[in-house]
Amino acid sequence: MKHFKTMDWGTFILAVIVLFAVVIPLIYFPEVSEQVILSLNEIVTGQLGTVYLGIGLAVLLFVLYIAFGKYGHVTLGEASEKPEFNTLSWAAMLFCAGIGSSILYWGMIEWAYYYDAPPFHLEPRSEEAVNYAATYGMFHWGPIAWAIYVLPALPIAYSLYVKKVPIIKISHACRPILGKHADNWVGKIIDVLFIFGLLGGAGTTLGLGTPMIAAGIGSIFNIDGDTMAIRIGVLVVATLIFAVSSYSGLKYGIKILSDINIWLTSGLLLFVFILGPTVFIMETTLSSLGLMITDFFRMATWLEPFGGVGADIPEENFPQSWTVFYWSWWLVYAPFVGLFIARISKGRNLKEVILGTIVYGTLGSVLFFGILGNYGLWLELSGTFSVTEVLSNEGGPGAIMAVLGQLPLSKLVIAVFVITAIIYLATTFDSGSYILAGATQTSIEDEPYRWSRLFWAFALSLLPFSLLLISGDDALNLLQTASIVAGVPLIIIFIMLMISFIKTLSNDRVKLEERSRNVKEKERRTLSITYAKEKNKWWED
Repeated sequence: MKHFKTMDWGTFILAVIVLFAVVIPLIYFPEVSEQVILSLNEIVTGQLGTVYLGIGLAVLLFVLYIAFGKYGHVTLGEASEKPEFNTLSWAAMLFCAGIGSSILYWGMIEWAYYYDAPPFHLEPRSEEAVNYAATYGMFHWGPIAWAIYVLPALPIAYSLYVKKVPIIKISHACRPILGKHADNWVGKIIDVLFIFGLLGGAGTTLGLGTPMIAAGIGSIFNIDGDTMAIRIGVLVVATLIFAVSSYSGLKYGIKILSDINIWLTSGLLLFVFILGPTVFIMETTLSSLGLMITDFFRMATWLEPFGGVGADIPEENFPQSWTVFYWSWWLVYAPFVGLFIARISKGRNLKEVILGTIVYGTLGSVLFFGILGNYGLWLELSGTFSVTEVLSNEGGPGAIMAVLGQLPLSKLVIAVFVITAIIYLATTFDSGSYILAGATQTSIEDEPYRWSRLFWAFALSLLPFSLLLISGDDALNLLQTASIVAGVPLIIIFIMLMISFIKTLSNDRVKLEERSRNVKEKERRTLSITYAKEKNKWWED
């Protein structure tokens, strides 16, 4: 019974019911389900686009306020505690948990969508369209994305390591607002909504990654990778890998896979950078960074309000199709990524966690889009190979493999790419199953129960499996919609998290100031003792 004593059975059972309530209609009534999902997409993006973009910008400003404000120095743990993981492993784990194999998908071909259908009503394939094609991916995977990720980490990590409460639940982070209701049905609904959001995000990531990996396998072995059998096989193998990793725990599973992935990724990016158009990649990446910084607030707030109003202003729905989709995708993943960042950030202060997540996450994403994306862009602009034509005819997975096929040693490169994508899926979802297991327990002594971690590892694959069965030709639109719809309830939860964390810090202000004074006094005494010893040694010599 020791493997069940801290289970929150109410949340666990409700979450399982929600999971099957979504999956069963998708499998047995695929056509009707698809129409319902796409109809919900039109409602959400048409009516809540302002809310999504507003919450993204608000979260970024909020976490920067915490980082550079009077509470940024607060250490997550004892005041003088050292980090549990070294910086490289910490950065690798948070990056791999936050991006998954999706960055391999979008990093390669996202620019092509913007090149043919650019923002701001620009002329397709014009010079301005090229500039924004190389920039918008970096923006979507940039500071706002990682700020959304780090927000839930702050109250949970503070509760775990400062207040010493072994609970990793979103409802617990909202306790300053909810009060006693955090422990009753209100708290359970919040936790289930978080799980529902994660399931939607999981469906998107696995749904995009699985066909891409299947196409890679087909390219390596010269077979048709666009078959349901291969896609399901990939999904099963990826699920087994992240199930084993999650079962093994943080230090022996998730950390090791994250470290391996960073080395594989570094080798892949370095290979493309050196053997590809190196000068073009450097110049385009730097120019894109400059454009993103210059137009950051324009891109963060543009919703195309005049589209379709005037005769000369066509309606393109660019921000609804892309920026709103991305912000909702980050929202559905943020609770689990944030909880995971909280779990691995013991010994770091709030400023370090916030800036580390934003800086390491953004720079890592810039490398993917700057190297892989700009290599594909160079192929297109130089006339060497038409990526957009292949994308139009064969879809995203086919275009990605075609781009990689232009490199030297293409079979080897595709093999490394496929292995890296599988491990990225594993590092994302072993983290997800780990956190889901923790979120369905009333407390965790060391790590969540192994059986629960294993259960959620397989449960996470059910929704993407059902989406693969019904997606058909409208796969991308359907997968994007899964995230957008699942993210709606999390908007309210994020507002609650920001208010709750400010209230928590304000209530603990006196204790935190006293703790800070004690640390400074201890440091002063240590320096005095060291100075005295050095002085005595000098006199003796």
